[in-house]
Amino acid sequence: MRHARPAGDGVRRWESRTEWSLSVAAVVFLGAFAWPIIQVDLSQPARVVCRDLAVLTWALFIVDYAVRLCLARNWRYFWRHIPDLLAVALPVLRPLRLLRLVTLLRVLNLRATNSLRGRIAIYVGSCTVMVVFCAALAELDAERGHPGANIESFADALWWSCVTMSTVGYGDRYPVTAQGRFVGLGLMLAGIALLGIVTAALASWLIENVREVAEAEQQITRQDISDLHHELQQLRAELRLARGGSPGTDPGAVPVPLMTS
Repeated sequence: MRHARPAGDGVRRWESRTEWSLSVAAVVFLGAFAWPIIQVDLSQPARVVCRDLAVLTWALFIVDYAVRLCLARNWRYFWRHIPDLLAVALPVLRPLRLLRLVTLLRVLNLRATNSLRGRIAIYVGSCTVMVVFCAALAELDAERGHPGANIESFADALWWSCVTMSTVGYGDRYPVTAQGRFVGLGLMLAGIALLGIVTAALASWLIENVREVAEAEQQITRQDISDLHHELQQLRAELRLARGGSPGTDPGAVPVPLMTS
């Protein structure tokens, strides 16, 4: 009788087969989302093509989520992947569509160096660049053309995104719309999270280096003690031979006189 395979195996096989294709779709979606925002004078046919590409890639993401949910066949997978659901249920919150680019980050992470620090460095670096770029796009799309807006170009949006994510906040550029403030809130939370990861990684690196130095010093000390002990044994042996004693005699022992009646 054939045993049924665990549901998680089906999800893993599906993800391994679709990982690269969904990563390409995420890049296409980013291009289709960014081009009309950056180039204000883009022609109408090109805007239609970008819109259709965005819809097509979004349909692929919906199919991917539905297939994974069906293959999992349990509610635990649903509750553990709420961010995927938020990224799919998007027409309400347009900037959250960019969360699907996490698929690309997962591929970069798997192809990174085998060391934990190398994976963290690539993941955090890629995530930082992507979040800054995507937040700038979303902020410019939300702010441009509104009364009182001071973020009217991609350069301004990129500057605002950098200072906001770094929690500096100069105040020379700021959102005036509700959607723009929502993007700013998400960017601040992402900046705090990434800063915490960088701080933890740096602290771990410093602790590991200090531990390695301490262990090296302890090893040197143990080796010096071992060498001194060996030299002391050699000196004792030479001293015994010089006194005419046998090699097994302790040179420090004092001879006890015999008692005569």
